Amino acid sequence: MRARPDIVEAARGWIGTPYIHQGSLRGVGCDCLGLIRGVWRETMGEEPELAPPYTADWAEAAHAGGEAEPLLEAAARHLRPVDPLRLLPGDVLAFRWRGHLPAKHLAILTSPNRMIHAHDGACVCEVALSPWWSRRVAAAYRFPECPRRSASP
Repeated sequence: MRARPDIVEAARGWIGTPYIHQGSLRGVGCDCLGLIRGVWRETMGEEPELAPPYTADWAEAAHAGGEAEPLLEAAARHLRPVDPLRLLPGDVLAFRWRGHLPAKHLAILTSPNRMIHAHDGACVCEVALSPWWSRRVAAAYRFPECPRRSASP
């Protein structure tokens, strides 16, 4: 059974969380990767891989160092790639700011035209998936299938 409603509900629970680079604590602080990690923990359980420390310019540094797409490669290890033209609520979107740079930003789709993300200088928010954002989608992923988590006794 898909956990899509759980993923969207969990992501919405992060709205208002302040932006903190490398953070991943709901209500305390997170960045875009921390949001995805936190939603994974809430809907899937323990994270399959811990994120290494990274600087704010990690994507540019990785690109200069010859690494192709570290964020997309990490996402593909744990999420299922999907066609960006066949998106569903709960899917994870990866964005690149410029065509020649690696993908550097993540969001969770909440409806066909809305997403939740953490962006530098702002709290986690739900925004329109506007044409500006749509043009920058580099890849899309789906959380693996999982049973709905039940509350602990």
